[in-house]
Amino acid sequence: MDETNGRWQRHDWWGVVLDTDDVATLTRFYSELRQWRILALDESDGTLDAGEGVAYLSIQHNPHYRRPMWPAGSGDQQMMLHLDFEVTDLNAEVERAVSLGARLAQYQPQENVRVLLDPSGHPFCLYISAP
Repeated sequence: MDETNGRWQRHDWWGVVLDTDDVATLTRFYSELRQWRILALDESDGTLDAGEGVAYLSIQHNPHYRRPMWPAGSGDQQMMLHLDFEVTDLNAEVERAVSLGARLAQYQPQENVRVLLDPSGHPFCLYISAP
C-alpha cells in the first residue's frame, strides 16, 4: 500500500522492537542494510519504515542490554528473536552486511542461509530460496 492509498492514515501498524545500548548505530545499520527510511531517531529510540504495508522496525535503548550468544549455551543470554531477509546474491549481500558493521557468525547451520550478528550482537539471517 502506498501513501496515496492512505498508508499513513491506517491504524493497524505492527513491528518488531530490538533492544540495544547504541540506538544510533543499530538504527543506521538496518537502514543501510535494507534501504529503509529512518522515520525517527534520538538517544532513546529509532524507527525504520520498511516501505511496504504497515510494518516497521524499532530500535529501543536499554541501559542494561546484554548481547545474546549465538548459538546460546546453558546459562547464556539467548536471543529473543531473529530477523530473516531473503536476498538474491547471498555472498554479495553477506559481504555488504559485513562492510556495514555485521559479523559473520561462526556457526552456520544451513547452506542457503548465513547467520550474521548486527552491531549490537542480534543474530539475523540472510538467505536465498532453495531451488
